[in-house]
Amino acid sequence: MDKKTFDQVAERVDVLISSGASTQVTKDAAQAWKDAVAADEGAADEATERLLDVLEGRPTTIDGVIAFAQGPAKEMFGEEAAAKMLEEQTARKEAGAKYCNCDACTAASELLAQFGRIEL
Repeated sequence: MDKKTFDQVAERVDVLISSGASTQVTKDAAQAWKDAVAADEGAADEATERLLDVLEGRPTTIDGVIAFAQGPAKEMFGEEAAAKMLEEQTARKEAGAKYCNCDACTAASELLAQFGRIEL
């Protein structure tokens, strides 16, 4: 893996680890990537493949975000905030968005797209 790609992956890994929106499984996989490359930078390709395997299917789809805004978000954030979320996410879908735009989903989907596992 060239340095530019390594740096891009490392940046997204840091987001996945620090994001409050990341699941523990995602955080653990991202930390495992960091641990593997810290021990042996030559292991970056293999560690990245393992990380991508975990991330596949994890970024929330835009339809999933819309469903969340229509349901659970109302109880969690209140009617007004949920309505605003629904409006924003519906507009994003109409503009062609496929995935959630939280920091964790963005980092995961960018990584998956970078390595040809999904299309953005």
